[in-house]
Amino acid sequence: MKRLMFCSAALAVAAWSASAPAQQMTDGVVKLGVLTDMSSLYSDINGPGAVIAVQMAIEDFGGTIGGKKIEMVQADVQNKADVAATIAGRWFDTEQVDVILGAGASSSSIATSRVAADKKRIYLATDPASSDITGKLCNAYTVHWVYDTFALANGTGSAVVKAGGDSWFFLTADYAFGYALQRDVAAVVTKAGGKVVGEVKHPINTNDFSSFLLQAQASKAKVIGLANAGGDTINSIKQAGEFGIVKGGQKLAGLLVFVSDVHSLGLERAQGLNLTEAFYWDLNDKTRAFAKRFAAKHNGKMPTSIQAGFYSAALQYLNAVKAANTDNSDAVMAKLKEIKWDDPVFGLSYIRADGRKMHDMYLFEVKKPSESKGPWDYYKVVAKMSAEEAFRPMDQGECPLVKKN
Repeated sequence: MKRLMFCSAALAVAAWSASAPAQQMTDGVVKLGVLTDMSSLYSDINGPGAVIAVQMAIEDFGGTIGGKKIEMVQADVQNKADVAATIAGRWFDTEQVDVILGAGASSSSIATSRVAADKKRIYLATDPASSDITGKLCNAYTVHWVYDTFALANGTGSAVVKAGGDSWFFLTADYAFGYALQRDVAAVVTKAGGKVVGEVKHPINTNDFSSFLLQAQASKAKVIGLANAGGDTINSIKQAGEFGIVKGGQKLAGLLVFVSDVHSLGLERAQGLNLTEAFYWDLNDKTRAFAKRFAAKHNGKMPTSIQAGFYSAALQYLNAVKAANTDNSDAVMAKLKEIKWDDPVFGLSYIRADGRKMHDMYLFEVKKPSESKGPWDYYKVVAKMSAEEAFRPMDQGECPLVKKN
């Protein structure tokens, strides 16, 4: 395997930008497509904030590449695989979109990835969680950018088991993301000597969790693992409180929780939750600077890790186009996978052969109300995991791009 060279983002761009004639763009424009949940249960964690993040990246890059304009289009994926495939196909075939970012739920993201592979165009999967995207479903044109179910299991699942949560009941969203998250967390639980005593699947975007929570409560499991996200996580935690589940001695494990979810729940409800994230706005000077600019454009809301991922992915894609001196997908992907760089929101980063973007992950605990110093001051760091610790080893993912010795 080639040795990956580390350098700062600025040095990386400089190294990539060797003198060349005019940029070789297929239609004289570099066009980014933001395909994400603009109106449903995940819109707080991506949605309009994702669009703002990509606009920020384009502005920070300067709006042009070699005199060629950078444009953005957007669409609501509705978290539906057929909608994703239709829009992705149209964008690539007739609207000259060079790269798609986002794609919402894992099911719609997997559909987008398949279209990208078929069309030989780049897809940067900033939204989804399923680790299958860089596993058995990997392809040469997809990069999984922010997090995945394996890293979430390694972080939150492992921490809860170590704290004594050795019997689990899963409340799982009934689609690809939920299945992958339950599978990966269950593997961590059983490997650590725990056991899974049951599960129940719920439809995506559920308002009434009463029957599902009653089954979880009746299981007597020490931990109820919430293998869902966004509005489903918020509603299940709220309704679990109404049923007195935590007061009764069972622990909730939010397996995919974002800062926007904690904001909606409030610290009184969310305090003590362990969660795994790739980004938190108050981690360091760089994350605070980005978050302050983002919040000024997004009604005072701090960015989620996914929204930070849209910014990161758009900016690095544009850097790669500049370095490749073309928007040709194969040339740009080669540049994306060529180096390590100092990502402005995720820190030291690189992209593996299987398409997994590698960066540190963090295990957080939600603060008590008395510990918070003000709005959006919600997390405290429990542990930092290196990329190699957090994400699945590349030779264990069954990615057909990875040659085994």
